[in-house]
Amino acid sequence: MFIPKANGKQRPLGIPVIADRAVQAAVLNALEPEWEARFEPRSFGFRPGRGCHDAIETIFTVAKGRTAKRMWILDADLAAAFDRIDHDRLLAALGTFPARELVRQWLKAGVIDRGRFAPTEAGTPQGGVISPLLLNVALHGMEHAAGVRYRTGAHLGHTALDAPVLIRYADDFVAMCHSREQAIEVKAKLADWLAPRGMTFNEDKTRIVHLNEGFDFLGFNARKYQDGKLLIKPSPAAVKRFRKRLRTEVRSLRGASIAMVIARLNPILRGWAAYYRTGVSKQVFNDIDDYLWWLMWRWAVRRHPNKARKWISARYLGMFNPARRARWLFGDRDTGAYLTKIVWTPIVRHRVVDGDASPDDPDRAEYWALRRRRREPPIGRRDLAQLRRQHGRCPLCGGFLLHAESEPQHPDDWVKWITAVRGAIRRQAITALTDSPEHNDRTATQLVHTHCAQRRRAS
Repeated sequence: MFIPKANGKQRPLGIPVIADRAVQAAVLNALEPEWEARFEPRSFGFRPGRGCHDAIETIFTVAKGRTAKRMWILDADLAAAFDRIDHDRLLAALGTFPARELVRQWLKAGVIDRGRFAPTEAGTPQGGVISPLLLNVALHGMEHAAGVRYRTGAHLGHTALDAPVLIRYADDFVAMCHSREQAIEVKAKLADWLAPRGMTFNEDKTRIVHLNEGFDFLGFNARKYQDGKLLIKPSPAAVKRFRKRLRTEVRSLRGASIAMVIARLNPILRGWAAYYRTGVSKQVFNDIDDYLWWLMWRWAVRRHPNKARKWISARYLGMFNPARRARWLFGDRDTGAYLTKIVWTPIVRHRVVDGDASPDDPDRAEYWALRRRRREPPIGRRDLAQLRRQHGRCPLCGGFLLHAESEPQHPDDWVKWITAVRGAIRRQAITALTDSPEHNDRTATQLVHTHCAQRRRAS
């Protein structure tokens, strides 16, 4: 099948059958720990415990301050990287891995589209369970090829002073260089290194810019301003796409009730804000809230064309969240639900993962446990406080209420995650859970799995 890309083109998505997906998952679990111990420290894409925010925060760490030296940026993108991986090179990199023959069969299996079979002479299908790991294996060594060198001794893990810094997320990467000449040299070195692996630069998306001009990466815009401050904000293109999505959603809800509108829009708003809460996003959040308010006002006027503006205001607007003292929230007077404001989302600075830390290393178990505790899911202060009191577990079955090995890496993934959590977890009175006469306070509640509550009610 094909899915649309942002530039209007289509991306082929190869989805293996269930049996192959299960076997690929088993192979992935065997292959990933080996390569996690070998991957380069600034490779963040499709790796456990790492994500987009680590890449963005690394850019900030390298370029912040008035004395930053690496001001020239090679903003690069590879052309159809998944589709052009050289099979022989990739299999050679796997060495004597026991399931190497299985991987070869998956790579050479071919695809069936609209009843027609097409062989696969290169590349790995997007949509396969093991495909992201294979891409990282194919691109392993890019930092060395670009001339990145790390210091030893007391400054272990720091980049050499005269070397560039390369930050990669899957097939998107930036090289931060001292001069334009160094950026051109890095691009030439990487072009020679990529050619035997079957990959080339996408010249339409690859450019060399100064940090004062700014560049977009993973939905963020990084730019150093005249006062010497480096600000990383949601990119204008990402904001434009989100405004368009809100406009489309509101138009599709013409004639729907306010309860349906709130249920549809709140996960979208919270998901987008959760992804961009690590940047300088307050002003953008405020602008989005203002834009959505006018969209909703037009929705309300269109829904009630024969009613006065005061009647519409009295029906839909009010102080639905007294703690915030906001009097102009759109809400449902029957249920008390209201349209959230993303400007209320707190800005949370992200801490970059240690470059040599692997989730499979038993010596770093405490590090990963501490890192997971510091990461707060955007589920609301009340539910988050209750989740902590319950130590993250359902009182009925004893299992974890939230299951997420790593944070979602895209605003749409955040939307799906928040929607799934809302459907899988519910609040119930403690008295309804324990049937104990000593618990008569109906205001005391706990979070439980929805399916656990349904089973208990049925029994």
